[in-house]
Amino acid sequence: MKLKIKSLDNKEKGSKKLPSQFNEEIRPNLINRSVLSLQSKRRQAYGSHPNAGLRHSARISKRRRDWRTSYGIGISRVPRKVMVRRGSRFTWTGAIIPGTKGGRRAHPPRSEKKWEQKINKKENRKAIRSAIAASINEDVFNKKESAPKDYPFIISDKFESIDKTKLVYGALEKIGLSKELKRANEKKVRSGKGKSRNRKYKRKKGPLIVVSKECDLTKSASNIEGVDVVNVKSLNAEVLAPGADLGRITLWTESAIDVLAKERLFL
Repeated sequence: MKLKIKSLDNKEKGSKKLPSQFNEEIRPNLINRSVLSLQSKRRQAYGSHPNAGLRHSARISKRRRDWRTSYGIGISRVPRKVMVRRGSRFTWTGAIIPGTKGGRRAHPPRSEKKWEQKINKKENRKAIRSAIAASINEDVFNKKESAPKDYPFIISDKFESIDKTKLVYGALEKIGLSKELKRANEKKVRSGKGKSRNRKYKRKKGPLIVVSKECDLTKSASNIEGVDVVNVKSLNAEVLAPGADLGRITLWTESAIDVLAKERLFL
């Protein structure tokens, strides 16, 4: 399969044959597994203190002749700590067990729990190849109203040397991504309790630009909302399909395609 190459001025300057990674079968189930695996590795472990609720000097005997026994008083067998003593009589307060004030939790979250969801190397590579193939699949982009009419295409290597944010934005508009940039710039207030948990706003993902190496474009495009610039060697399923949702508009530079083919990445 061949794709046309577009310059900074939105002019066609030839075509390029795509490597075998773009011919992979699209497997949403594998992409979903790979994305969940990446997300699980970022999840921070949390849990209660191992001794939480167990730091009371609480004890009460159930034996007949023990001192400070609960035997024959007609009270429940709850561990208690002594608050007041008058002769042989005591005032107790329940402690330690889950039903008491300040007691332990019945089934607390444990910090040693392993959140990571593993995925086989071959499956992960196949998931990345599948997401790469989906990035140029016309059936996926027929549902996207913001995609350019002549998409998919490859962009010129001159994109990698743009060092001004204004120039990057102008170049993306020229090649027909103005609707996509406008869509990605919208900010929405999240529904639910997440608003009070340091994630009040939600933003959409815009176009992804895949480059062959670390370049000026990495910094110059960093302030454009929704736009990500990624080295072709650092690609993963989550970058190509955020939230395991296929169909992110992906712009490949000529050199990135060459590196993908020459080094046989993800095969």
